[in-house]
Formats: sequence, C-alpha cells, structure tokens
Amino acid sequence: MVLKRGFFLIVGLCSLALGMTGIVVPLLPTVPFILLSAYCFARSSDRLYSWLMTHPWFSEALTNWQQKRAMSKSLKRKGMFMTILSFAFSIAIVPLLWVKVLLLCLLCGLLLFLKSIPELEE
Repeated sequence: MVLKRGFFLIVGLCSLALGMTGIVVPLLPTVPFILLSAYCFARSSDRLYSWLMTHPWFSEALTNWQQKRAMSKSLKRKGMFMTILSFAFSIAIVPLLWVKVLLLCLLCGLLLFLKSIPELEE
C-alpha cells in the first residue's frame, strides 16, 4: 500500500511539474498533466489533492471536468487559441517539411478532440 501511494505521489508531482512547464512551453500540454496530477493526488495525498482542487488557476476547470465531464466555453476557446498559437510557432520554426505536415495533422486532431468536449452553459 505504501509503495502504491508513493508511486502515485511521484507520478502526480512529476505530472504537476510538466503541467506547470506546459503553461509557458509550446507543444507541452498543460491540461492532461494537471488532470493526471489530480488523479494521482486523489490516490496518494489528501493534502495535495485538496490544494490542487482549490488552486485559483485550476479549481474551476478540474471541478467542472470531475463533475460534468465538460469545459466552460471561454476556457475551451482559450485552449484552442493557445493550441493554434503554439503549433503555428512550432510549424514556423521547424525546417523539415514532413515534420511540418505531421505537426499540422496533430493540430487538426487535437482541435477536433477539443471541439468534441461538451461545453458548459454559462
């Protein structure tokens, strides 16, 4: 049991670090890592789970996802905008054509996924 909790704690902390880094680094997603952190903290540390669920940056989005499996329209728009911006930057600086095409395909797939997430009534 202690080993399992320790594993979830380490994965949660690493995921949180990657999620926070993803706020400023293009192509490193924030939301999946923060969701993974919440999942891991719920299984390892009540204190860190409570902190994450009440954090001013993440609490509303995490609560909406946890309870309704949906995102607010404004958060979804911001996410799509930042995704397009970071992929456009990456496509612009990559010199290889096949990598640009791959990034464009990934962008389209991610935008389709984001579009498929239900929106909350605001």
